[in-house]
Amino acid sequence: MTLLTQNEQQQVADAIDRIELTTDAEVVTVLAAQADDYHYIPLLWASLIALVLPGAVLLLTDWLGPWQLLLVQWLSFIVLALVFRLPGIMTRLIPAPVRFWRAGNLARRQFVEQGLHHTEGDTGMLIFVSEAERYVEILVDRGISARIDDAVWESIIQRFTAQVREGEVLQGFLTCIQACGEQLQQHVPATHERNELPNRLVMLS
Repeated sequence: MTLLTQNEQQQVADAIDRIELTTDAEVVTVLAAQADDYHYIPLLWASLIALVLPGAVLLLTDWLGPWQLLLVQWLSFIVLALVFRLPGIMTRLIPAPVRFWRAGNLARRQFVEQGLHHTEGDTGMLIFVSEAERYVEILVDRGISARIDDAVWESIIQRFTAQVREGEVLQGFLTCIQACGEQLQQHVPATHERNELPNRLVMLS
């Protein structure tokens, strides 16, 4: 995972500045390294394998006694719990529904924590990325969803997600912000000058 540098974060902030000149929407971007530490995942898999392993060993051989089988069980649990904590292995052990649920939950918390539900005219928009989960979501408040159908954001999200998978996080943000800005300018145009929320990229490590 390569979270953005200060210069890259400034490019995202500048992109938000530009689109907010043409819309009443308040846009906030959030980039999370990962949505959860998933400490329980390695333990869960190690426990399941350690429970099954003694039975499998007993089927293949009958020369191990009860205490030896217990030792095999405990050693296998300890070794697997440590091995499964390696980042490259652990990410493959996390079921996709779990990853997406955790990332989606974090996105909704950020929508509230960043104050997007309290903007004038209910025109808050969150562009959220969780890099480890390769997860992108766009959340909008009622003032935007009443004018723009949620389906409009799907193609933007799909393109951004593909860029995150390729490691093009910065370009993904810039492309996404521009695409969202075009929709917002058309459907939620600027009626007066305002800037209720900081136009910076929020980083969650």
